[in-house]
Amino acid sequence: MKKRRLGKTNLMVSEIGFGGEWLERHPEEEAVEVIKYAGEKGINILDCWMPDPKSRDIIGKAICENRENWYIQGHIGSTWQNEQYVRTRDMEYVKPAFEDLLTRLRTDYIDLGMIHFVDSLEDWNHIMESEFIEYVRELKETGKIRHIGMSSHNPQIAKLAAKSGFVEMILFSINPAFDMLPASDDINTLFAEEYDKKLTGIDPDRAELYKLCEQNDVGITVMKGYAGGRLFDEKRSPFGVSLTPIQCIHYSLTRPAVSSILCGYDTKEQVDDAIAYEDASEEAKDYASVIANAPFHSYRGECTYCGHCKPCVSNLDIAMINKYYDLATMQTEVPATVKSHYELLEHKASECISCHACEARCPFGVPIAERMSKTVELFGC
Repeated sequence: MKKRRLGKTNLMVSEIGFGGEWLERHPEEEAVEVIKYAGEKGINILDCWMPDPKSRDIIGKAICENRENWYIQGHIGSTWQNEQYVRTRDMEYVKPAFEDLLTRLRTDYIDLGMIHFVDSLEDWNHIMESEFIEYVRELKETGKIRHIGMSSHNPQIAKLAAKSGFVEMILFSINPAFDMLPASDDINTLFAEEYDKKLTGIDPDRAELYKLCEQNDVGITVMKGYAGGRLFDEKRSPFGVSLTPIQCIHYSLTRPAVSSILCGYDTKEQVDDAIAYEDASEEAKDYASVIANAPFHSYRGECTYCGHCKPCVSNLDIAMINKYYDLATMQTEVPATVKSHYELLEHKASECISCHACEARCPFGVPIAERMSKTVELFGC
């Protein structure tokens, strides 16, 4: 299992993670075995947003023998009231719910303390001005959480977190369909049965979020990578074609700043299906050709860093050069960190011979040779 650094947390997390959302649907022993199996296969990051006792007890039982091998995303503000889930900032419920999390997970710390589900500006402002954020900071100061994270489905709010200076990583909903949609504080818009046919490519707010996170070293873990399975059905897919789990995983993992995609599992076989990504061929991973040839919602002209441009006769890592160019052009001046990362590349854009062979392979029609020239102008090499 390949691992990636989760931004400024410096945690090395498995690029395939475990989303625990479906645990309560199964007998306890069965669910415990699925988590243990995932750990044996190299998965080391698990999200627990669920406040229900059964899910938390399952996780606690599964990880108690090797707690040090797991990185847990534990959510602050997800509570269990009157036998149901309630998101709240009311400290009367927030504090007991977090202590319950520690108790049921049989641990005295949470690796990634997640400010739970912030999708509106009103909620963000309330959190920043209330004792809720003081409690989160207190948890970090006392070691009950090691790092501060946040979960969101709204790129405009996630951008505020990325620029905050204290949020170290973000759990965000990413897949090719969601990436087209404009920002909203209503999560239901993500699951609309039909998309506006005028939508094309990645929404600017989402593209900016990924670049901001990369620039500010804020790691991203991914939720809802399969769009609830919708992308596997061409009749329900907004593209008019279906994608495979491996293609969805690859899409998420090629976004800037993404470290891990947290998939949901009912069975050990589903764990195997997800980790099959590690040995999948480039052809199996290829989401770009599917999207480019779909009848709806073209990504025309946009570099998605898919890698179709390889191989380059000058050995350029074109996708990475394009990524650094996009990061650099977000600012009025090129950030020193981005320039230094670019300069560390073995081969620079100045080595492009403008043969245009890569452009013939690009499924989105990106004018790559022109972008290489612009990159030389920008970085000077």
